[in-house]
Amino acid sequence: MNITIVGTGYVGLVTGACFADMGAEVTCIDIDSSKIENLKKNILPIYEPGLDVIVGRNCKRNKLKFSTDLKNSIRECDVIFIAVGTPPDEDGSADLDHVIRVAEEIGKHITGYMVVVTKSTVPVGTAEKVRQAIDSQLKSRKLDIKFDIASNPEFLKEGAAIDDFMKPDRIVIGIESEKGRKIMEKLYKPFTLNGHPIIFMDIASAEMTKYAANAMLATRISFMNEIANLCEILGADINMVRKGIGSDSRIGNQFIYAGIGYGGSCFPKDVRALIKTARQHNYKMRVVQAVEYVNDHQKTVLVDKMKKHFKNNLDRLNVAIWGLAFKPQTDDMREAPSLAIIEKLLKEGCNITAFDPEAMKQAQKITGNKITYAKNKEEAVANADCLLLITEWNVFRIPDFKKMYELMKQPVIFDGRNIYNADELKTIGFLYYCVGKRTQT
Repeated sequence: MNITIVGTGYVGLVTGACFADMGAEVTCIDIDSSKIENLKKNILPIYEPGLDVIVGRNCKRNKLKFSTDLKNSIRECDVIFIAVGTPPDEDGSADLDHVIRVAEEIGKHITGYMVVVTKSTVPVGTAEKVRQAIDSQLKSRKLDIKFDIASNPEFLKEGAAIDDFMKPDRIVIGIESEKGRKIMEKLYKPFTLNGHPIIFMDIASAEMTKYAANAMLATRISFMNEIANLCEILGADINMVRKGIGSDSRIGNQFIYAGIGYGGSCFPKDVRALIKTARQHNYKMRVVQAVEYVNDHQKTVLVDKMKKHFKNNLDRLNVAIWGLAFKPQTDDMREAPSLAIIEKLLKEGCNITAFDPEAMKQAQKITGNKITYAKNKEEAVANADCLLLITEWNVFRIPDFKKMYELMKQPVIFDGRNIYNADELKTIGFLYYCVGKRTQT
């Protein structure tokens, strides 16, 4: 089966590589010629564990190709996935310009039946807009070519995307014709042999499923952060509370870790887009709006703790930051809590030295020379008045605290991910602050 993937970002590249690995003939298209040339050399635009191996392997097998030639690719494919970006507009709604442009190009060059699949995260009703854009171009060409529209949202976790694609919890497909359903079923058959289900539904429901899933996960995070903040006030321990409620099978233990809020390319954007979609239809998403409000506040709780500890005087403090990416195993800086923290600390007059195993190049594009980037975690804490743990990379989990104590100017740690042991740090001589537990002095 010949597949075209339009867009070589996170979703498009992972999708194309994994389909190729299962034997499909895949062409990934992008308008950025330098990006395409790099991909041909196995130089990837993103960091995702294992992705470079799969891309390299399938390029050698000639199963995976990269091109800027959308026109010819449209004419030769059976299924085309639209996996371009849908960045948020100023009002929070998803910008569909790139999606519609691809649909128009399909309408201009389509020569026979194909299934057109929206893989990008898009609001309910987008598939119909894609259909209209294709039909409009076909009408101008005075052609009556049959095609099917499908919605196939992705549920990939950055840092574990390969496993998520190869061993999916579920595959959601919105489709309206039996012919299109059979094609999509055949395409995904290699991924369902171990019992992973394909859930077929109407297109609008498939589009909504993606937003509902991300909004639910974001809600769990913000809810736990609210409980964590109350725990600090009342003297309870959020880590104990998490274990207590996580043992309830109706709740489970995923996405109930307190911290400094969510970030990334999906949750913030999708939560805002869902709120905006509801507003456009005169409905107010009260719970989801609260989720966003709590998350925005939570991103800077460590700065509030710093102000309290240093008696509202952060000017000229040397602050070490461990972790910049919004989560481990990625270099993605989109909506990362570290950015909100850095911005606030700079306004307070702090000197910041940061280290992240993968995200420093991406971070530097945003912060420029406003902060210093260290070569390793030890260099970051040298002469620091305090350390902020932002991203829980494995390299930060078991540091040499005694060595850190000697390196730091003041032995103070603000742990935004609750990964350290307070008693151990207290024994060494550190002052330790975390989220959701009152600091014992």
